[in-house]
Amino acid sequence: MPTDMIQGLQALLEEAATVWLDIFTWDFGRYLVGAGGIFLLVWVLWAPRLQSRKIRPRTPRRKQMWQEFRASVMTACVFGFMGLVSHFGMKAGVLQGIYLDVNDYGWAYFALSLMAAIFLHDTYFYWTHRLMHIRSVMRHAHYLHHRSHNPTPWAAYSFDVVEAAVQAAFVPLFLLVFPMHGLAMFLFLAHMIIRNGMGHSGYELFPRRWAVHPIFGWLSLVTHHDMHHENGNYNFGLYFTFWDRVMGTEHPQYLARVTGIAGLQRGNLIGVGVKENA
Repeated sequence: MPTDMIQGLQALLEEAATVWLDIFTWDFGRYLVGAGGIFLLVWVLWAPRLQSRKIRPRTPRRKQMWQEFRASVMTACVFGFMGLVSHFGMKAGVLQGIYLDVNDYGWAYFALSLMAAIFLHDTYFYWTHRLMHIRSVMRHAHYLHHRSHNPTPWAAYSFDVVEAAVQAAFVPLFLLVFPMHGLAMFLFLAHMIIRNGMGHSGYELFPRRWAVHPIFGWLSLVTHHDMHHENGNYNFGLYFTFWDRVMGTEHPQYLARVTGIAGLQRGNLIGVGVKENA
C-alpha cells in the first residue's frame, strides 16, 4: 500500500476517533445531566412532596437502576458511532449540516427548524417504536428497554444496540433535508433527554388537568409513557399523543388513570374538572 494512502487512512482514523470521543462525551454528559438531574430532583430532593404524584406504589431496586445505567453507557457509545455518519456526511456535502450564523436563514427558520425536528422526531419515534414491538423484531431490538417494567430516569438511554442505532439515525436523516443552527440542535437534543428522563421518572410531573385540555392534551404526560412500560401494546408516542390517538393505540384507561376519574375517555370530556393532588 502506498505511503500517502497509509497516511491518509491514518489521518482518517484519527479524525474518526477524535470525533467519536467528542460525540460520546457530549451524549453521555447530556444523559448524566438530563436523566441524572431529574433523578436527583424527583427521586431525592423533591420525593417527599411528590408522593401524591407517584404513579406506581412499588419503587424499583438499585440493581435495576445499575442495569439501566450500564445499558445507557453502551447507547452513548452507539450514538458516538452514528454521530460519525453525520460528521462525515456533512463533510462530504451529502447532509445539509450545522450552521452557526443565524443570519444565514433568519430567526423564523431557526424556530421552524426546531419545531420541525421535534414534531418529525415524534413521528419517527412512534413508527420505529411500533415496528420494534413486532415480536420477532423486539427480541433483537427493544427487549432490553422493556426489562424496566417500572422504569426510572436512568432508563432514558437503556436501549439494545439496534434500537440505539435506529434512534440515533434520526439526526442524519433530518439533516438530509434541513440545515440546522447549532443552538437549535442543542435545544432539540436537550428537549429530547429532558422529556425522555421525565417520561421514565415514575412521577406525574405535569398538571393532570392537561390530559383533558384541548391543547395541552396533545402532550404525552408521564403517565402516558409509564403505562406503555406497564402494557407494551399501547402508548407508543414520545412527545405527543397525536399518533396514538389517530392510530387507535392510546390506552383506553389512560385518561382515567392520569386524572383519577373512573371511566373517563376521549369521548366524554365535556365539563370534566380535574383536581391536582399536589
